[in-house]
This record gives sequence, structure tokens and C-alpha cells, in this order.
Amino acid sequence: MSAAPHIDLTPAPEPPYDGDRAQASDPQTSGSLALDTRPLVWGPPGALPDERALRHLGQALAEVLSGRRPPETVASRLTERAYQELLRAGKMLHTGHPPFAGAVRVTEPRDGAVEMCVMVHCGRRVHVLAVRLERHGMRWLCTDFETA
Repeated sequence: MSAAPHIDLTPAPEPPYDGDRAQASDPQTSGSLALDTRPLVWGPPGALPDERALRHLGQALAEVLSGRRPPETVASRLTERAYQELLRAGKMLHTGHPPFAGAVRVTEPRDGAVEMCVMVHCGRRVHVLAVRLERHGMRWLCTDFETA
């Protein structure tokens, strides 16, 4: 007597969103939130930035500033000057809890420049992270940041 065929009753997962599709290079995790390694590209001039990608960048920067992520994992997202400033800044967010980037507020002060402000929740403390990105060709790079 042959065995009955195995029927998998587990429903198929929902297909990934366009931004979640796997690429040839996996996101860098280093024990933290994954940061997609593809460059931040948002189409032609005037195209609105992807706020989810901005929040992930804010999350990654907050993790670097709290000492929970190595700075080289975000180097491709920053200009050389901003990266050197990030290295000099060191651990600016002192917290016993992992940081969590909340909602992002985005303004476009001029074509080719985007400024975002994100509330970074660190347990009972909340910090503010401000980041300026500028278009370099089709890529957006962080040119400056501040936290309080």
C-alpha cells in the first residue's frame, strides 16, 4: 500500500511589496535593523521620496549614534564630509534601550534637497534626529545631520 500524498495546507504568504523584493545583495544587518544596500534613488526631479526608506535611514543613523550599529554600514548613504562627522560624533544617543525611529516629517526646501525630522524613541527618552539629503545624480546622499 502506498503512502497518501502530502498536502500542504499552509496558505501562501502575500507577495512582497515592490520595495521589499529580494535583490542580488542582501541587506546589511549587523544585529540591527536591515538597511537595503541599494542606493536611494527616487526618480526624476520633483519625485517625492519614499518615506519608508527615509525612516529606515533614520533608524540606521540612530543605531549608529547609539553605538548599536557600525558606522560603515551607512557610509554609502552619506557624503564623505557627513560620514567623517558621523565618525567624529561617536555615541551621541545614550540609552539602555534600542532606538526606534518613529514617523518621519519631510520637507523639500529646494529642488534636489530633502530635509527630514524623525523622533527617535529610546525607552522613556525621545530624541530628535534631523537629516538633510541632497541629490547627487539620481542618488540621494545625507549631507548633514543633527540630534538633540
